Amino acid sequence: MSLALVLNSGSSSIKFQLVDPTKHATDDPFASGLVEQIGEPEGKITLKYQGEKYTLNAPIPDHSVGLDMAFNLMGEHGCGIKDVDITAVGHRVVHGGILFSQPEIITDEILDMIRDLIPLAPLHNPANIDGIEVARTLLPDVPHVAVFDTGFFHSMPPAAALYAINADIAAQHGVRRYGFHGTSHEYVSSHVPEMLDMPAAAVNQITLHLGNGASAAAIRGGRAIDTSMGMTPLAGLVMGTRSGDIDPGIVFHLHRSAGMSIDDIDKLLNRDSGVKGLCGVNDFRDIEARIDNEDQDAWLAYNVYIHQLRRYIGSYMIALGRVDAITFTAGVGENAVDVRADALADLEGFGIKIDPEKNAQPNDGAREISADDSQVKVFVIPTNEELAIARYAVKLAEQQR
Repeated sequence: MSLALVLNSGSSSIKFQLVDPTKHATDDPFASGLVEQIGEPEGKITLKYQGEKYTLNAPIPDHSVGLDMAFNLMGEHGCGIKDVDITAVGHRVVHGGILFSQPEIITDEILDMIRDLIPLAPLHNPANIDGIEVARTLLPDVPHVAVFDTGFFHSMPPAAALYAINADIAAQHGVRRYGFHGTSHEYVSSHVPEMLDMPAAAVNQITLHLGNGASAAAIRGGRAIDTSMGMTPLAGLVMGTRSGDIDPGIVFHLHRSAGMSIDDIDKLLNRDSGVKGLCGVNDFRDIEARIDNEDQDAWLAYNVYIHQLRRYIGSYMIALGRVDAITFTAGVGENAVDVRADALADLEGFGIKIDPEKNAQPNDGAREISADDSQVKVFVIPTNEELAIARYAVKLAEQQR
């Protein structure tokens, strides 16, 4: 069996999966795991394989040690890198800037180009690079492929991609809308034409990736024409801990009036805002439980979240002109029944109508939740970014041979 190793390296964690790219999206990966709390006094490695879960607790000083320890744990249980045929390694890279529109075989030159993009994603690309460097050292004879979160949005029209600031300054410093969650939006949207029984080139759709991070995209004929995230993943929808869209003047006001530094404001908007900033928690299960207990802060946070989500859905309906489908995905989108219902409530006049019984069904794969007479079809399609990355990696590796 030929497998792809998929790595998602964060600042203090590494998610990994061994994936059979020929499998169905709903199939479990061959093996999966998480290296977490890298650099802290006590780290943890979790491995899931053949229905069993294995853990290892030990200090993990850096990414190199963490990935090496993960590979050793996999080897102890029969799924190590020497026990299976790994044909390619796929790496999630958050920011590809204007340089990368497609996945790329990683060479020293490509890695240097990704390193040059660090100023655009200082919290993400350095960790992605760490994972790439470590994996290339441990697996030097296997093709490594970078798959960029921004790639799907690379071809957005200038009217959607450009900000109305001084053009020379914007060009000099790479200021434009890049968009993120591209692998998820592309993966999910590619399944919609088949569910509609329409050719892909004829389908206009809105995809809603709603997790702790959240983004929306307007897609015409398989190409993104707009998306909610911007130069960074901070823009757009209200998220778990991120503010989403705010008046940029708030940044100046907080600096001048509250004496907050740039780093203070960065932390506020990225880690202490969103629904967490409004009600103290960012897990929607906790928010729903608090609403059931008549917690007013949770109810307010939920309504702010839904209001912003509906605002983007409405704007994309106008941008597309005609909408054939709206699709929910990711943790909240796939599981939060009320979020889906409230996001599309009272839109029958626009041809959108959810069937409450279909919507209430447990999360069980791709499915339609719209009423039979809804002109715009509404779907829930579980995302599988790891499978998409695995398929990209194997395809490029095969082309290289």
